[in-house]
Amino acid sequence: MRDKTQANSSVAPGDGLVRAGALVFFVGAVATLVTVAPLFLGTSPFPTYMFGLSMLMAVGFLMAGAGVLRSAAAGRRRARAAQLSERPPMQ
Repeated sequence: MRDKTQANSSVAPGDGLVRAGALVFFVGAVATLVTVAPLFLGTSPFPTYMFGLSMLMAVGFLMAGAGVLRSAAAGRRRARAAQLSERPPMQ
């Protein structure tokens, strides 16, 4: 049954950062499009703060990257713990 939640579908440690980073990146992308549009349309440019909002693309990218790294580190820790638990005890 696909409508049932799987037992292993827990949220990884970096998932929140990746989602937040994607959202911030999207807001920055929209701000970049709005900022660049007057150059192609021949209208007056937007205020300077719009260029600052364009920097949200980089911030979102860094946030998502940090989330991926955090998730990978947690996966390595889980794999290492599973590997250690499978070893027979030393005598």
